[in-house]
Amino acid sequence: MRSILILIISLCFLVNLSAQDYHTRKTAPAKALKHYKKAQQYTYNKDYTKAVKFFEKAVKVTPNFIDAHLLLADSYAVLGNRDKAAAGFEKVVSLDPDYRPKIYYAWGILERQHKNYDAAADQFERFLSYPQKSEELKQKVETLVKDSRFAAVATKNPVPFDPVNMGENINSDLMEYSPSITVDGQTIIYTVRMRGQEDFYVAEKENGEWKARKDLGEPINTMDNEGAQSLSADGRFLVYTACNREGDFGSCDLYFSELEDGEWTTPINIGQPVNSSDWESQPSISANADELYFTSSRSGGKGKKDIWMSSRNADGAWSEPESLGKNVNTSGTDISPFIHPDGRTLYFVSDGHPGMGKSDIYLSRRQADGTWGKAENLGYPINTEEKEFSLIVSTDGKTAYFASDRENGLGKTDLYQFELHADARPAPVTYAKATVFNAETKQPIRANVQLIDLATSNTHTESITDEKGEFLVVLPSGTDFALNVNKQGYLFHSENFALKEKNTLDKPYLLEIYLQRIREVVQSPTRPVETIELTPEPPKPVILKNVFFETASANLKPESQSELNRLKDLLNEHPNIHIQINGHTDNVGSDSNNLTLSENRAKAVFNYLVKAGISPIRLSTRGYGETQAIDTNETREGRANNRRTEFVIVK
Repeated sequence: MRSILILIISLCFLVNLSAQDYHTRKTAPAKALKHYKKAQQYTYNKDYTKAVKFFEKAVKVTPNFIDAHLLLADSYAVLGNRDKAAAGFEKVVSLDPDYRPKIYYAWGILERQHKNYDAAADQFERFLSYPQKSEELKQKVETLVKDSRFAAVATKNPVPFDPVNMGENINSDLMEYSPSITVDGQTIIYTVRMRGQEDFYVAEKENGEWKARKDLGEPINTMDNEGAQSLSADGRFLVYTACNREGDFGSCDLYFSELEDGEWTTPINIGQPVNSSDWESQPSISANADELYFTSSRSGGKGKKDIWMSSRNADGAWSEPESLGKNVNTSGTDISPFIHPDGRTLYFVSDGHPGMGKSDIYLSRRQADGTWGKAENLGYPINTEEKEFSLIVSTDGKTAYFASDRENGLGKTDLYQFELHADARPAPVTYAKATVFNAETKQPIRANVQLIDLATSNTHTESITDEKGEFLVVLPSGTDFALNVNKQGYLFHSENFALKEKNTLDKPYLLEIYLQRIREVVQSPTRPVETIELTPEPPKPVILKNVFFETASANLKPESQSELNRLKDLLNEHPNIHIQINGHTDNVGSDSNNLTLSENRAKAVFNYLVKAGISPIRLSTRGYGETQAIDTNETREGRANNRRTEFVIVK
């Protein structure tokens, strides 16, 4: 029994001894140590090819020379020979898996460099299994594990990506980057860097092709740098970054300029609280210009740079900025926001979320409660192991624009476009682009424009037509909108955009709107009676396109409230006019039923106005049934147009 116990003890000792049967640089034989030191000299001089030869001689003389195997593997890694480097690391681990835990970190880096992402993650996790002296290094390696696991899946499931250079009318042999584009896709403004100087250039699209770019010029471009801009949906509001200007609040501030009568106004610092004593840059203005997203290094964030948002109040002032929260901002660097015209999809660049490499492009979607959803990586090969630039996405969500220094470009950095894959697209969006005219003179006029959410009666967008009488409003899907165009002294015009049920919006609404001057008899202190007769032709009926009834009923729907209140306001503004309210139907049903229905619907509007305080003496009603169709009754759309309520001034 005693002899068996001695044998077991001896075997255990031999097993332990064999595990330590290697040589370090302190215990290696002289001949092996000589080769080892010679190899080290070459590594100091970065001549790794010669270093490899002498490390190999060292391990040939002493096969278990662990330090020589370790540095031999490192040298192969530097030379890009992944197979021999990995074999060297494997040899070291076979001699003693705990000899140098950092070998697993180096091994993981090697595997990442050669796109063996799962193998890299395995090695990083082995490294993390040992106690870490540095919390910073621990966090770095934990990030590498997440990135490697993500990259392993992403590279096996690439997304469609075929970028196309935007051509020599946009790009040059210089650096072009930071594009922003109007919602109709007809105007692009971007930054060009020339001999250290940053300025803005603009290009217009004609017949589907980009015309030659032009310097945006003064007062925007100056002798100093201007960059990282954002253009509003209608192309009339520009916000951008300028640094170290007199009177600035911080190192870089946000400025804005507006397009008036075809000229850009003198830029103005957007002021506090948007700008601070820290760094503000990379703005993105929402479609209706009531939200501003930007990057800042201000305190109160989660990382080095975070993305913030400020809202514009009714008086035009900007609110105190708020961080977009943990699903967007990280402990790293989160920059380059782009809020899509849908108002719900945010694209940005980050090095803090799991990704392919140094920084990737992500999206986050606004939730029903107003918070931002989990960041989604746009995928490989849109994102790679290099730093990715920010991107913007067209109104239809299909085309993305970005800057890249990829090979075969025209310059150092060019602008590219590509079709964005379906999973990364925003909600469908279209727009209404219109010109407002005086109905009598046919000349364009300035008018007020309101886009109203019919479900809430809240104003979604409010603007004024430009000197050409033009305006553009963005129409996100999933909501029914009323468009109201009005001007003092004119009858208003309304449009309805029923987008709640539509999933795709392929075509914009292009409108010509003619406003009728109001003919009114007014009492004047100097003239007992003054008649303003500016419309020689009899006034035409104004269709109330946002007055809705229950099917086959004269019961008004709640969505009608906004339009009827606008009519009430018009009557209050012009107390001397009288109107007739007309009801019309399609041809479905009997003539008598349609006539009765049209009369009752006109009376329903009458009753609403009287209840709202309008004198019944100023109102009359008439039903026409199906007798005055304005469209065909052969289609669903035509019948909907024929079912209408309208008013006309009678005196």
